[in-house]
Amino acid sequence: MSKKRTKSMSVGLVVSLCILMILATAGLTTYLVLKETYKGAAVAYSNQLIQDLPSSGLDRTIAGFFYSDEEIRAIKNGIDETEVIVKSEVVESPDGIEIHSIKGPTYQAFMMIVSNPEDLMVAVNPYLDSGAPGPSLEEYIEMYKGIAGINAGGFEDAGGKGNGGQAWGIVISEGKLVSGTPKEFGPVIGINDQNQLIAGDMSAQQALDWGVRDAVTFGPIFINQYENVFDSARLAGLNPRTAIGQRADGTFLLLVMDGRQPLSFGALYPDIIQIMQDYGAMTAANLDGGNSTVMVYEGETINSTVSIYGARNLPTAFVVKAGE
Repeated sequence: MSKKRTKSMSVGLVVSLCILMILATAGLTTYLVLKETYKGAAVAYSNQLIQDLPSSGLDRTIAGFFYSDEEIRAIKNGIDETEVIVKSEVVESPDGIEIHSIKGPTYQAFMMIVSNPEDLMVAVNPYLDSGAPGPSLEEYIEMYKGIAGINAGGFEDAGGKGNGGQAWGIVISEGKLVSGTPKEFGPVIGINDQNQLIAGDMSAQQALDWGVRDAVTFGPIFINQYENVFDSARLAGLNPRTAIGQRADGTFLLLVMDGRQPLSFGALYPDIIQIMQDYGAMTAANLDGGNSTVMVYEGETINSTVSIYGARNLPTAFVVKAGE
């Protein structure tokens, strides 16, 4: 009897231990899944989940395991403690370029700081408005013997299949109007012969008269003489974004913001303005975004593009020439 009882107890102990191990594994797995959901690598998704939390209930209780009440209130109120991470391998670039990685509540962004303003130019499709496809950003950089760049002006893009062959509005290259008419009026974003960023509503002829050497058409204009001139009535949704700004000392600020992805939903116009102000922009404006948003440095695409068709053909691009 004693041996049977001992054997029975041993089997029972093993079964109990197995059950405990299964429960512990299931519990740990559940915890890790919930942590990844509520406070994981997909920051944009997690923040959106917290912003949509009810004031009570199971979801609110679960969130309390990973956030303090203060943190939940901050996320719900849209308070963003922007994290700026300098990519150390770029900071010491002899070409006067820095690239900063910026994380916001709904986006992952990259700021390229170009300290030599004379190095920035607008590259233009040599067959613009002929219907021939434009080059990709990488091809523009190679064509103009550059080191880096971002996409620039808008173009005809029906169904996201535009080939960069037909630009929107005004395009100026090396002081010559290459697309649009002298009387055409619209938001012009360009660089004058003093290497200053010009951003405002004007005609093509006005831009030429004011010494604009390179320009594209897009918008809206965000900052003029440090003042926020954005019309909040034009507020758009979360999307990939591209923007350009300039500090008073001539330093150019090239910004791309990923969107339409689990790790980065996208950015609003006020997000761009805030970042540009944080970086000391005296002037700033919006460029073409969405599927076109792209940043390249030394042959590497820095951001995460969303075009399902691969590298996009573009009518124009801002290219940073290699420093001499």
